[in-house]
Amino acid sequence: MRTNTLPRRLMLKRSACFQRVYRAGRSYANRYLVLYVFRIHAGDQKKLYGSVGFAAGKKLGCAVKRNRVKRLLRESYRRHRAELAPQTALVLVGRKAAVEAACGDVERAYLALCRKAGILRASRPMA
Repeated sequence: MRTNTLPRRLMLKRSACFQRVYRAGRSYANRYLVLYVFRIHAGDQKKLYGSVGFAAGKKLGCAVKRNRVKRLLRESYRRHRAELAPQTALVLVGRKAAVEAACGDVERAYLALCRKAGILRASRPMA
């Protein structure tokens, strides 16, 4: 196994987990993606700690384009997951502009949303 890959145990897989983050979390958006952030409290029964999900709707195009967008989102998350605050579950949803975007553009957009959400360890949470 490669050491620079994102472990599958960290990814959200069940629809119920995605729905919980969508419903109970806050959303932040820009041109390339939408970031849903769910802060996990100590009393939560569900195991969402350190979890992330990636989504790309059919409006983005064929499966090849959707998979490329999800790869870009996964790579952006993987590069910066050590900088994220603990006890947060994320869902990253790709937007139409991400289909033609470069990896660096998506990564900058992801970091901007993380700062806006206050989930980077160096940043302060916004009220």
